[in-house]
Amino acid sequence: MPVREDIRSLSGRDKAAILMLAIGEDNAAKLFSRMDDEEIKELSQAMASLGQVNASLVEKLFLEFADQIVGTGSLVGSYESTERLLSKALPRERVNAIMEEIRGPAGRTMWDKLSNVHENVLANYLKNEYPQTVAVVLSKIRTEHAARVLALLPEMEATDVILRMLRMEAVQKEVLEDVERTLRSEFMNNLARTSRRDAHEMIAEIFNNLDRTSESRLMAALEDRSRDSAERIKALMFTFEDLSRLDPGGIQTLLRAVDRDKLAIALKGASETLRTLVFDNMAERASKILKEDMQAMGPVRLKDVDEAQVYIVNLAKEMAAKGEIVLTDNKGEDELVY
Repeated sequence: MPVREDIRSLSGRDKAAILMLAIGEDNAAKLFSRMDDEEIKELSQAMASLGQVNASLVEKLFLEFADQIVGTGSLVGSYESTERLLSKALPRERVNAIMEEIRGPAGRTMWDKLSNVHENVLANYLKNEYPQTVAVVLSKIRTEHAARVLALLPEMEATDVILRMLRMEAVQKEVLEDVERTLRSEFMNNLARTSRRDAHEMIAEIFNNLDRTSESRLMAALEDRSRDSAERIKALMFTFEDLSRLDPGGIQTLLRAVDRDKLAIALKGASETLRTLVFDNMAERASKILKEDMQAMGPVRLKDVDEAQVYIVNLAKEMAAKGEIVLTDNKGEDELVY
């Protein structure tokens, strides 16, 4: 096989393949983790058929890449610029779905938002859907909300839905995605245009960023005045301890992204269950170093622990919004089925 020496003969895919091979396995793995299956397949095929590449060509390619990056000048990121960029590469429907997620509260999935829609509104929409679709929806939202919606459906339709839920096995990923797509395009987008953001969801996000003393004090006061609202806000909140419900892949992805100093401080105020989960999902040497760091820092101010935990929770929500990890709701009803 001839040695590749001329940069002008390389396609964009070839250049990407050379860069991936040149940056090393660890860095390449991080980039692969951000690609979809088709991108991985196309790039892997290019890497496999690349053959021998001259060292001087690799150097020229890196210089070209560096020149292109430097040549862009300063960058300003915004929702508008991101949407324009996505529109050049993705269908409009897909762009709208992505922008809806990142504009919404970080970490809230479409199912979380659906669970927060008033039962009358959701029931009126589902009355016109196929019973199998209704069964999938009610199996994905919180059980107490599903119960309220089910009670508002016509008796015959409700019975049909119940029977389908009883016979329901694992829902294929494609079916689930199709239901999500339909709900987002036909229901959630219309709802967003006709109603403001739910106040309970907004307060839950605010409570997530309070220190624990203020959160406990205000939540107790709210429970005295309106227990229903307090319970609904609790259900929408995602706390540091809720990270214990992440699957091994999710916790490992989060740990690779988190600042280790902040992790050590945050774990000083964590339960033994969460500490064990973190240590078990780290390499043995990294786990040992983290434990030594925690021991060496001695007593830590509660304020610092709170701030570190809020940082990690917000990071987890950002990663969930990008689809890198999956956060479940407080009652574990947001598990994925395939």
